[in-house]
Amino acid sequence: MSREETHSHILTEQIIPLSLTIVVFAACVALLYGEINLLNKFVIAREHISIKIRFTDILVGLTIYLKTSIDFAIFIGRLMSKYPGWKNRIMIEIGTALGNAAGTILILLIWDIFREVKALMAAMIVVAALVLFRLAEEGLDHVKDDRGNYQFRFLGFVQLFESVLSQFNRLVAPVLNKLVPHTSLGDSTHKSLLGLFLLSFTIPFILGLDDFAGYIPLFNVVNVFGFATGVFLGHMILNILLFISPRKTISAVKNAFISFLGSLAFVGLGLWGLYEAAKLIGFGPH
Repeated sequence: MSREETHSHILTEQIIPLSLTIVVFAACVALLYGEINLLNKFVIAREHISIKIRFTDILVGLTIYLKTSIDFAIFIGRLMSKYPGWKNRIMIEIGTALGNAAGTILILLIWDIFREVKALMAAMIVVAALVLFRLAEEGLDHVKDDRGNYQFRFLGFVQLFESVLSQFNRLVAPVLNKLVPHTSLGDSTHKSLLGLFLLSFTIPFILGLDDFAGYIPLFNVVNVFGFATGVFLGHMILNILLFISPRKTISAVKNAFISFLGSLAFVGLGLWGLYEAAKLIGFGPH
């Protein structure tokens, strides 16, 4: 390969797609900023949504997103493997980023409309807690090796933790699946660029609804705009790392110990959400 061909390859395969990740991230933040400003114009009895950017809120959003990004990483990795080429990569990048942002923006809209209606807000938080419990169980899949054995045991605590979580999730699954359906990560045979974009958009949109809904209990302690910006930033970083090395990135986000700690955190956040929901409808201390 000549020097000119090498430079052209680097430009189309790396520089252009990686630069676009930054452009798409900025566009998603701008859309979120516009939505919040629009919602704030219709304030009557509630408080404005703050548009201040705090580093701690971005860090929380970034950290939590990267912990829950296993499904995104696997899905994007599959698409990149099945549809190579810089044009396909751009469609995958833009589609997944916009899909994730659209799910986030929709959940924010629903939350803002109903947060002054205590019964509906409590119901949303309960659903969010159930989503977190399901995410916690899914995270435990990455605590096991290829034979299905736990990579660490903690004197049987991990098995007991999964058993209780699994039984609870099976109990609520008939209701939760109707409220927040889980879309398969299987990639169908979309060959056109438009078809690839739509596929790249749809799955992250559903997963973005699912994941971001689980963060509603956090909105009492973090700035929503900063938190969501951190989520978008996390998706940008994930895209960049996947473009550079898909295999190493997927392996990193599947780290067994991090997955286990994340599952514990999700259960704790879910229980906190149930407590907050109970307070909203008059149970517990205020």
